[in-house]
Amino acid sequence: MATIRIQTPFESWLRPDAAGLCCVPGGFHIDPARPVERAVVTHGHSDHARPGHNAVLATPETLAIMQTRLGDGAGRNRQALLYGAPLTIGDVTVTLRPAGHILGSAQIVIDYRGQRAVVTGDYKRRTDPTCAPFELVTCDLLVTEATFGLPVFRHEPDTREIARLLASLAAFPERTHQVGVYGLGKCQRLIALLRRAGYDRTIWLHGAMVQLCALYENLGVRLGDVRPVSAASTSLAGELVLSPPSALGDRWSRRLADPVTAFASGWMRVRGRARQRGVELPLIISDHVDWPEIIQTIDETAAGEIWVTHGREEAVVYQARKMGRRARALALIGREDEAE
Repeated sequence: MATIRIQTPFESWLRPDAAGLCCVPGGFHIDPARPVERAVVTHGHSDHARPGHNAVLATPETLAIMQTRLGDGAGRNRQALLYGAPLTIGDVTVTLRPAGHILGSAQIVIDYRGQRAVVTGDYKRRTDPTCAPFELVTCDLLVTEATFGLPVFRHEPDTREIARLLASLAAFPERTHQVGVYGLGKCQRLIALLRRAGYDRTIWLHGAMVQLCALYENLGVRLGDVRPVSAASTSLAGELVLSPPSALGDRWSRRLADPVTAFASGWMRVRGRARQRGVELPLIISDHVDWPEIIQTIDETAAGEIWVTHGREEAVVYQARKMGRRARALALIGREDEAE
């Protein structure tokens, strides 16, 4: 006689609470928004890696990023876990798999009583020279982000956007090109994409970018000749400067030669956002999956249940249900668009 396996409802062992998403039989939270006893952290962006936890489990790279950004607040007890190495925590087995978002980013794979849940954290499926590529994991429950979870969001090929930037540099040799990028992940990825495209000149950095670029170099990601703008003796006409988006058009940028303002972000798909920020050269380069990639991931994981968080949840829930999946929005607190 065949054995009938009775599945435990996912909500009975994986559920949101005041701190975030809690794995009850493991006794830990995933990317908690407030200090907890045990945290499993997907990656180093500040809306996921917050200070004050007692114990933190993450990839070695994420722990290094947290140490650099948070210092003593990075967790009193820190444990590094390599990709693909299973670890028993309480009554569950946890494995980290590459998320392709930034250096060290991981999907959290949780196996419990014959069921598998995958929490993607932030992820992307495009090639990125600065981090391990996204690894698809089949599962029963997929908890997916939806930062760009609307059909309008379809990211351009990175090579096309980099070619547009290089063409603008060639067309305006008398002007500085100031590109707004987030300092962790997007900055280093843009540098690496430029190097792949053959741009071997110095890339100049706002001071806020210097420390994390140095950390990437220390962790084995080669970025070439990058220098702080403070070390330049000219107005950097014809040069490329990377800065936080907040520095576009502010007093800091007055030292630059009639800057062409650019912004590398998935939000540049929305022309109104580019106009609001006075962006002359919008570059649609994102570290998150776009709409077709979210739907592709839901399909390819073969998950029967989909939980959606961090973004445009309603559209993804609707589409997942049309695909025959059980789906719900989690609406976790404390999630932002920091990395874009």
